[in-house]
Amino acid sequence: MEYLGHVYTKDHNAFNCTPMAVLNISRDSMAKYGFSPATRVFEAVSSAACIITDYWKGIETFFEPDEEILVAKDGQEVQNILEELTPEKAQTIGQAAYKRVLAEHTYEHRAELLESVISRRLFGEARHNH
Repeated sequence: MEYLGHVYTKDHNAFNCTPMAVLNISRDSMAKYGFSPATRVFEAVSSAACIITDYWKGIETFFEPDEEILVAKDGQEVQNILEELTPEKAQTIGQAAYKRVLAEHTYEHRAELLESVISRRLFGEARHNH
């Protein structure tokens, strides 16, 4: 494990596809309230990176732990994961996460979800008022 400091946006893709795994640590507020994965997780997954992340409520809504993302509750668990992680397993996890993002978590998916919520809200209110 090596700390590199700040990686500039223009270098994110090159960085994310280079190591065997990328460590994500969520901000306290994001982990506390859950259902708020950092955009950097999706950015890394778009490079088919294997992600090791801290636990946050709702993670299984976005990724299947141990299949599409690795979850560690503390530094010891990160160490345990790294000791058992092989390049082949990391690649399998990264590819699975990449496929999941393309199937369910693109900007197009978010726009469709928003349109659906707005349509239901408007339709429900319109029907209620008549």
